Amino acid sequence: MRIVAGHLGGRRIDAPPGTDTRPTSDRVREALFSALGDVGDARVLDLFAGSGALAAEALSRGAASAVLVEKDGRAARTIQGNLKALGLTPPRAILRRRDALAALRDAREAGESYDLVFLDPPYRLATGLGPELASALAPVLAPGARVIGESDRRTPLDLPGYSTTFERRYGDTLLRIHTA
Repeated sequence: MRIVAGHLGGRRIDAPPGTDTRPTSDRVREALFSALGDVGDARVLDLFAGSGALAAEALSRGAASAVLVEKDGRAARTIQGNLKALGLTPPRAILRRRDALAALRDAREAGESYDLVFLDPPYRLATGLGPELASALAPVLAPGARVIGESDRRTPLDLPGYSTTFERRYGDTLLRIHTA
């Protein structure tokens, strides 16, 4: 895998070992960021961060900061290695080894807000997580924030109460951009 564009464009990043994590392909990331347009100065939250590719891509394209949340230890170690290799250090890039819903509670309690949120949960969990994530996200979204959901097209990640402004299929991957 590689960073597609921006000041880190072309740099390689690792995927976590094993088959539990399914990193977003370069092609899908390129299409997603083309649809998003300018992400300059955005405060990014990458839940279920996996390899950290989505947050790293946003930072490469000018996002101000990113918080990456990953519960799995092997994936978290991969993210830490990728961030270090790319020179993305705190406070610009922060890794939190935590469950996504717990991380959202923590962010709400700390008064944090985000302009861009990536949701890429394990495909098998996406359908059941949608309503809970939608509710937990609301208090941490800045005005005009966008929420990007990535899921399997057969078991989509639905976020009740959020408007879908963009939807595309890339093979079995379904990408949706939502606004609150």
